Amino acid sequence: MLKDITLGQYFPGNSFIHRLDPRTKLICTLIYIIALFAAKSYVTYGILLTFLCLSVAVANITPSSLLKGLKPITFIIVFTAVLNLFYTKGGKELFSFWVFTVTSNGLKTAVFMVLRIMLLITGTFLLTYTTKPMTLTDGMELLMNPLKKINVPVHEFSLMMSIALRFIPTLIEEADKISNAQKARGADFETGKLTERAKALLPLLVPLFVSAFRRADELATAMESRCYHGGEGRTRMKKLRMTTADIVTLSLSVVFLAGIIYLARLGL
Repeated sequence: MLKDITLGQYFPGNSFIHRLDPRTKLICTLIYIIALFAAKSYVTYGILLTFLCLSVAVANITPSSLLKGLKPITFIIVFTAVLNLFYTKGGKELFSFWVFTVTSNGLKTAVFMVLRIMLLITGTFLLTYTTKPMTLTDGMELLMNPLKKINVPVHEFSLMMSIALRFIPTLIEEADKISNAQKARGADFETGKLTERAKALLPLLVPLFVSAFRRADELATAMESRCYHGGEGRTRMKKLRMTTADIVTLSLSVVFLAGIIYLARLGL
């Protein structure tokens, strides 16, 4: 299960999406999320699904990689669907048993919530799959530069996000190693009651937290030994530049968002 978590991983490539400026990809991802929450019907969700599939195809990312990343949140998806299915009232009653009643509005809301979560997760995964962590940090920092006028530590915030994304695969690998070591010593994480399985996780969580704190301390020491003082006076080896492809992509994204909002207002 741990190996299925692919957030923070970067898949090298030379596709059109890989070559886009990170600021373009960040803005397009934000537009995609807004459009996703603006969608209200099967038509708009179908358009968003088609858009995501085309983006995955252009980026040359295998669909199995995206679906693999959804496995760890399967429980959340199912739990959300069940809650909306049984607790959303209104519409035609489809069937009922005991204290549970399923209506047409509940079924529609459950389907939309599942689609929204899946499209949201896969869309954000696509951003990290096609963008290097340091490039993503530079793009995020440049986009948030205006916040420096109100004394927001933009560089530190961007660096923190980058380090968090970078260390997700490392911590997952570390957790997998600790898990295999504990299993070799007779630990059982998959059988027994829920309380027993929770207690069995302690030999896994304690070493993992110790390892995470040790890595954080080593990183802080390494940054201090290199005289790191934040973004003050910092220069970049590669400066980000917007190209014609970026401008066209942003323009089409804005038109796409406007179209989704217009269709949502029409009830389509």
